[in-house]
Amino acid sequence: MGWTGAYNKTTENIQVSVTPIYLVDRSHPEDSFYVWAYKIRIENLGTKTVTLRNRHWQITDADGRTEIVDGEGVVGEQPVLAPGDSYDYTSGTPLPTPSGIMVGSYEMESEEGALFAVDIPAFSLDSPHEVSPLH
Repeated sequence: MGWTGAYNKTTENIQVSVTPIYLVDRSHPEDSFYVWAYKIRIENLGTKTVTLRNRHWQITDADGRTEIVDGEGVVGEQPVLAPGDSYDYTSGTPLPTPSGIMVGSYEMESEEGALFAVDIPAFSLDSPHEVSPLH
């Protein structure tokens, strides 16, 4: 173990840790274009080998518009995680608003071929351009 992200969740002995990072150099607020990277670590805390087969994301911007993203694996791979193994990757998403929220799940396959869902914790996408309401 070791590294944990800003957001962590464990499902069926699989821990998912996420750290979002606002990318100033890739964002263009004047054009309503904001970009984040997010670092993810998936750790197998259990006693059986699992394979990540699919991903499911729900990305919601500050105006409440939601995009659903489904696909095979992550960053073009379907990593196999033996007990104690971890897998790290970085991906990203643009939004038309200065903040948003992402949440999702991975579909994992056990050694026996059973499919099960592993939750990705909801995490906020915040930028320095977000205007906080005054109370």
